Amino acid sequence: MLSLVPDLLVRGALTEQEARSVPVTVRGTPKEAQWLTEHTKVKSADLAQVIAARENLEYVDLDRVRIDSSAVSMVPVNVCRRHVVLPIAISDRGRIVLAMQDPTNVLAIDDAQMSSGRPITPVVAGANEILAAINKYHRSDKELNALTNALSEEVQSRHTETDTTGADDDSAPIVRVVNLLINQAIHDGASDIHIDPGERQTVVRYRVDGILHEVQRSDSDIHSGIVSRLKIMAGMNIAEKRVPQDGRFSVSTGDRKVDLRVATLPTVWGETVVMRLLDAKSAPVTLNDLGFEPDQLQTFNKAIHTSHGLVLVTGPTGSGKSTTLYAALREVATPEVNVITVEDPVEFRFAGINQVQVNAKAGMTFAAALRSILRADPDIVLIGEIRDEETAKIAIEASLTGHLVLATLHTNDAASAVTRLAEMGVEPYLVSSALTAVVGQRLVRRLCQYCRAETTMPLDQARQVGIATADDFEDLHIYEAKGCSRCQGSGYRSRMGVHEIIEMSPALSKMTLEGAGAGQLAEQAWSEGATSMRRDGWTKVREGFTTIEEVLRVVS
Repeated sequence: MLSLVPDLLVRGALTEQEARSVPVTVRGTPKEAQWLTEHTKVKSADLAQVIAARENLEYVDLDRVRIDSSAVSMVPVNVCRRHVVLPIAISDRGRIVLAMQDPTNVLAIDDAQMSSGRPITPVVAGANEILAAINKYHRSDKELNALTNALSEEVQSRHTETDTTGADDDSAPIVRVVNLLINQAIHDGASDIHIDPGERQTVVRYRVDGILHEVQRSDSDIHSGIVSRLKIMAGMNIAEKRVPQDGRFSVSTGDRKVDLRVATLPTVWGETVVMRLLDAKSAPVTLNDLGFEPDQLQTFNKAIHTSHGLVLVTGPTGSGKSTTLYAALREVATPEVNVITVEDPVEFRFAGINQVQVNAKAGMTFAAALRSILRADPDIVLIGEIRDEETAKIAIEASLTGHLVLATLHTNDAASAVTRLAEMGVEPYLVSSALTAVVGQRLVRRLCQYCRAETTMPLDQARQVGIATADDFEDLHIYEAKGCSRCQGSGYRSRMGVHEIIEMSPALSKMTLEGAGAGQLAEQAWSEGATSMRRDGWTKVREGFTTIEEVLRVVS
């Protein structure tokens, strides 16, 4: 094996000074690549490209290709880690495409061939990229399966429920199972963990970018043990299984602290558990991060910078309403104003803001909290959710007496918020006077920028769907999801909002006062230049941020 130094110098990946520092004893040996990545600024991807060129093999960027999970499973993880290799695909001829840091390693090829029972086609990839992919695709699944199987056998042998004594012992199987489930969810960027009981199996699912993915199935024997362990962690009553319970706890992983909000619900097969993961470090988002179009952002900024009035953010559960309000608070909360929030629960904590936690059992409802905080001289009030007539009326009255009130409301679109308040018992003249603006929103998955593929949509089809405008006279160029290792094969990474913002104009205020319906209010808003959620979604599609399928999935 010749030294890699000359080729790296030619590529500009290695400086002359770094080249002189490479010991003669490692030059041209299998250790040379490792030494270079540890002692110089050479990237493993650069080394891989040099090796691929020398061996006349294909170089593969694992961050940009879609890895076949069925191929990954054909070579044991211990073999992959020992030789720094990973099977990434199965060719048309049934051969395993094996990503290797050193394609001259005959032992690695032999071990992979013996374990998979198939011939090997080597390709070259960076060592760091291979190890990252091994961690991502092999993950802790095998350990989790082994633990749950052992736990199930233990339970069956005792013919009793899983013992939760010794739950503080980190080596206890039930503790390790729960810790693995939580750590893997954090690693995968999940927002929720669902643990659902069944007649014979317990199913664990993660919600990633708004979509639930099944990650684990195990015998139902261990379900009660998992639930009991989580109840202990969340400070719940483990003896009570007949009524829903809520709790909360925190875990630390690396330099991150993640809060988990836990809710249990009795079902016919046992208690189902849903955990919401709240990463405090992800809280500080700005309005610019939310996906507002420039004119929408200008309208929203104008509404939240008024001295008084009611600004509503509407949408179904999980549509990002709280995130939008938190971003608005970051814009308006300054040392010169007193900001008080009433939330259930307080999801993220902000310095300099007085945040009140609703506690219905203690009598601290939204309405009771609002009556109290209005005596605390607030300038800005944030209400986590307007749920009933009393809360709605207090919010309206507060907005009419010199306070800026930001709140969420569960409606399907912005215009429906006006009629919803009327249905709650708020007089139309109060809504007409108090309401400043309403934001309706949904979350769509954002296309992975590493693997999205450009495609052409015929103009007649685009007109039929509604994505085309009057100015379009040729086929549209949009993007579709493909999938790669960076997005775990989904084709999407993270989410963004699609919005509609209705600013209360004199005409809309008059229509509200006259009791106009949501459809009439929406038509008037669109005629005044507002953009519907569907139209905003089409803008995001044309800009290459998401797909037509995503917009149609979330916007009716």
